[in-house]
Amino acid sequence: MYATLRWYDDPDLAGRLQERGDDVRSIIAGIDGFRAYYLVRADAGTISVSIFDDESSTKASNDAAASWLRENMPGVSATNVAGGEVVLSF
Repeated sequence: MYATLRWYDDPDLAGRLQERGDDVRSIIAGIDGFRAYYLVRADAGTISVSIFDDESSTKASNDAAASWLRENMPGVSATNVAGGEVVLSF
């Protein structure tokens, strides 16, 4: 199992993505190996967490998220993206 975390400096982004939740779901959940997606409204921005079966699926989700943002919310992009193998889950 692999996870990707994307950080965005825009604290309003969480609300805008929440409003378009069906669009976000169709993009991320449609990728093979999808397990879970979480959107976090943080004090200084927005964080998304995507969980997939394998590393290639997490990379596909990063590409899909970036492409969707470019098309639907110009000027918004992740300020940091990190991911890796999930080694403990409960």
